[in-house]
Amino acid sequence: MAWMAWTLPTAIFFGVIASLLIIFTILAIKYPETPRVGILRIETTRGDRLFITLLGSAFINLIWLGLEVAPQPYALLACLVYAAAVFRWV
Repeated sequence: MAWMAWTLPTAIFFGVIASLLIIFTILAIKYPETPRVGILRIETTRGDRLFITLLGSAFINLIWLGLEVAPQPYALLACLVYAAAVFRWV
């Protein structure tokens, strides 16, 4: 695995993503989901909302870095608020 610099933050990031995918797969098997329509007026499932959250969080972090709004750990708080909003209303 010398082709990639596996630092602790990198390993944690990929570990969290893998854990989320495993948890959401187990939830989908154990509790079948029914799509719901939110403020976007499209049917979304838990997996769709997770994808929207991950994509949006990536953009939040890129904008945060580009504009140098505040220290980067505060972007995590913004992403958590965004994730809660997506899973609640989308």
